[in-house]
Amino acid sequence: MTPYIESQGLRIAEPLYRLLKNEIAPGTGIGPDHFWSELARIFDDLGPVNQKLLEKRDHLQNQIDNWHLVHKGQPINIDEYRDFLQQIGYLLPEGGDFKVTTTNVDEEITTIAGPQLVVPVDNSRYALNAANARWGSLYDALYGTDVIPETQGCKRTKKYNPVRGAQVIKYARDFLDNTVPMAIGSHHYVVKYMVKSGKLIGVMGDGTETGLGKRERFAGYTGDPESPDSILLKQNHLHIEICIGEGYYIGRGDLASVYDIRLESAISTIMDCEDSVSAVDAEDKTRVYRNWLGLMKGDLKRTVVKDNESIERTLIEDQEFTAPDGSKFSLQGRSLMLCRNVGIHMYTDAVLTTDGKEIPEGFLDAMMTILIAKHDLLGNGQFRNSRTGSIYIVKPKQHGPEEVAATIQLFERVEDALCLERNTVKIGIMDEERRTTVNLKECIRVAKDRVIFINTGFLDRTGDEIHTSMKAGPVLPKHDLKKATWLLAYEDWNVDIGLETGLPGHAQIGKGMWAEPDNMAAMMETKINHPRAGANTAWVPSPTAATLHVMHYHRVNVHTRQQELASVPRASLNDILTIPLMRRELTDAEIRSELENNAQGILGYVVRWIDQGIGCSKVPDIHNIALMEDRATLRISSQHISNWLHHGLVTRDQVIEVFKKMAVIVDIQNENDPNYHNMAPDYDNNIAFQAALDLVFTGCDQPNGYTEPVLHAHRRQIKKLLNQ
Repeated sequence: MTPYIESQGLRIAEPLYRLLKNEIAPGTGIGPDHFWSELARIFDDLGPVNQKLLEKRDHLQNQIDNWHLVHKGQPINIDEYRDFLQQIGYLLPEGGDFKVTTTNVDEEITTIAGPQLVVPVDNSRYALNAANARWGSLYDALYGTDVIPETQGCKRTKKYNPVRGAQVIKYARDFLDNTVPMAIGSHHYVVKYMVKSGKLIGVMGDGTETGLGKRERFAGYTGDPESPDSILLKQNHLHIEICIGEGYYIGRGDLASVYDIRLESAISTIMDCEDSVSAVDAEDKTRVYRNWLGLMKGDLKRTVVKDNESIERTLIEDQEFTAPDGSKFSLQGRSLMLCRNVGIHMYTDAVLTTDGKEIPEGFLDAMMTILIAKHDLLGNGQFRNSRTGSIYIVKPKQHGPEEVAATIQLFERVEDALCLERNTVKIGIMDEERRTTVNLKECIRVAKDRVIFINTGFLDRTGDEIHTSMKAGPVLPKHDLKKATWLLAYEDWNVDIGLETGLPGHAQIGKGMWAEPDNMAAMMETKINHPRAGANTAWVPSPTAATLHVMHYHRVNVHTRQQELASVPRASLNDILTIPLMRRELTDAEIRSELENNAQGILGYVVRWIDQGIGCSKVPDIHNIALMEDRATLRISSQHISNWLHHGLVTRDQVIEVFKKMAVIVDIQNENDPNYHNMAPDYDNNIAFQAALDLVFTGCDQPNGYTEPVLHAHRRQIKKLLNQ
């Protein structure tokens, strides 16, 4: 049992209490007693508001369920359905036009378009890798992925394969020619780069000299101008560094001694306290907050073993360059870090009232993560995250403008409690629940002084779509859901509303994750559609993916694209409200294939979450294709089976049978993991297996289809057994 310490009318788990007192509070001007007293006041004042918002969710869902039951078997009249949603207050009146007014926002959000990482902040290695992914090696990204096909001697090998390396160099030079071309000739034929009179000069093989096609794209250099160590170029506010050195094995074989091309890659990173972490108690939350503290103070460290050598990972320092005019300047070495708190439906026993009631976890997250970020504002750390004095909090799973307004009220109270100026705390609005989508303009309106982010997310948004319309009928197979009318309109609507409300220059308009981290060739073919759609950021699953995806932002000027799209009519609200119901009979084989694929993903994720506390992982699907899984993917898969079960497409016995079959496959896929515990054959006594079944069999009854109640209960059960 975790001991508690009483303070200011609260009972605080001892690890959390000690963390605040000894590590977080010193240097902030906020004492522990004041902190806990203010948190208690916030709970007293806003706790009832939080509860009423959750009750309203349930009330609206019950009304929608009843409407579908009354209209069961009838074609849905979209105008009648829309009128009904307006009558019950689900779809709210839209006010007049306005523009957001957010100020003091860093250029990574206002100006630079590029990739965004999302990583579990409870994993210090992942967090450091993501923060340091501001710059990435293009050579490494190409050599180690399928972007360069493994044909004609180009096999990926641990020892450098010069044949593959030649293809990497060719690809990279082609990128330079397309992005920052020479005025005459090609980067392929440059044998020496140098700086003369503030201009970049490329010496060709025949001795002729040429400059850049657009001289303003030369941004600086390091070393001696006549024989520089690196050349810095700039296109669409993004930097490219050509690294030069004959001493490197790649550089020795290169005409111009170029041994790498480094790209400014992950422009921002969301350090996640939510969907990608497994944090079920005070011990877990302490780890989450301590890592965030290490990032904000710049002293987070992680020792990793690579090739039998211990390497200490820390945050990368800023990079120093010489400008064309000879002056010195530095570039940020790290991604701009945002912090995603939990949603309003989460409660925690890490802090209790004196009578034993749990408090909303989002209240604790806000107070803790914002106080920790105050260290950055005060300059208490080695580095600066925000150079404009802002704290960036991404708030997920908000349902409509009332809940956004409640979050703004919470941030105001936290600012007052922690002696921060009004609007210091900025908000990222996750457009991942249908009630937020259809009221997005009003959600942005109530946050117009703070909003720095909106984005789309197929997985959570589809999970909510299924749960909201659970009683309407069986939904499409997941593959068909990706092409459904509502989804295409939703993706456009998000950008349309963002442009209409003036987000460019103030806030990011984002797109969702590429879920296949080992399939980078396909990502390079398709993910360019995100900047083309007017999104100035999009999620990628790894630093390598960020280095590859950033090339899309060199090809597409998002600012120009947003101006082009500003005159395009809005997507159709009726299309967004079109429920993705099945219109044909599925064969038994189709049903079984869909069921097996869902079960595979659920089990592969849940067994690691429950047994090992891993909140985000690469899970092989039924075809052994690795997919990034978190609670959003789990929500859609479990809700999908629940929907088909509810409407009789599958039976309970069939679900159990398929889950047992897939558990054997998941066990085999994890046989090389020394920490893995098989689910088969003792299914009845395997906590992870039973958790997976509970997600499906109780899916209709879980509030909004969220998975946390089931996951947390079973993870706590495992932790209790481990601590006995």
